Amino acid sequence: MRVIVLPTADDVSRRAAEVILGCVQKKSKAVLGLATGSTPLGTYRELIIAYCAGKISFREVTTFNLDEYVGLGPDHPQSYRSFMREHLFSKADFDETKCHVPDGLASDYEDYCESYEQEIRDSGGIDLQLLGIGTDGHIAFNEPGSSLASRVRLKALTKETRADNSRFFATGDEVPHLAVTMGVGTILEARRILLLATGANKANAVRAFIEGPVTAQVTASSLQLHPHVTVLLDEPAAEWLQRRDYYNEIEQIQLRVEQRQPVA
Repeated sequence: MRVIVLPTADDVSRRAAEVILGCVQKKSKAVLGLATGSTPLGTYRELIIAYCAGKISFREVTTFNLDEYVGLGPDHPQSYRSFMREHLFSKADFDETKCHVPDGLASDYEDYCESYEQEIRDSGGIDLQLLGIGTDGHIAFNEPGSSLASRVRLKALTKETRADNSRFFATGDEVPHLAVTMGVGTILEARRILLLATGANKANAVRAFIEGPVTAQVTASSLQLHPHVTVLLDEPAAEWLQRRDYYNEIEQIQLRVEQRQPVA
């Protein structure tokens, strides 16, 4: 796990965008796993800036979003399809027929979840998965106690998650109780994973998933089992890390290796 601490949330957004752009520049038909919420917004803005400057095209890219609220259709203003359209898809040259967001109105969720898994497999698998992290250490909607082998499925949301997400709704009562989500096992099949965390309210979750044990109570801790994970943190989110000096030292060595400079 490569842990990179940057001064500000804007720095995190810029570095994350560089990683995603590098993936697409290397492979024009890249398959990206995308996330919603406030954390990736800055990253999406940076991708749009790169597109508008003529530096990148997303026309051949395929995307799969992590999750969607059950009961919200694609045109509902708080659906994740609407979120992605507003903040990314409509502002660059994405082909929305290749942009997959789970269906919050599926008639048979067991069959639908299996079909979403199959769509990911048929695409060749996810090249780069973008993640945020909940204040309780969950990834996607894999709440504490979720199986670390779980697949795409229905998941009941905790009171904490619903409270965290209530800022996007007129009232807390409007936040759905269920979501369709990629499972931990699904996420871990991505070839590369990029997790972003910003703000002091994420510091406890960051320490738990990076330096704590692998446990279903902190589903982000499963990323310790993946061979290619990059974690981008701003200073407040990294505040509680006990081995921060070590991560900084390793990052400096990694940069020298990448630049083919001597490592003493």
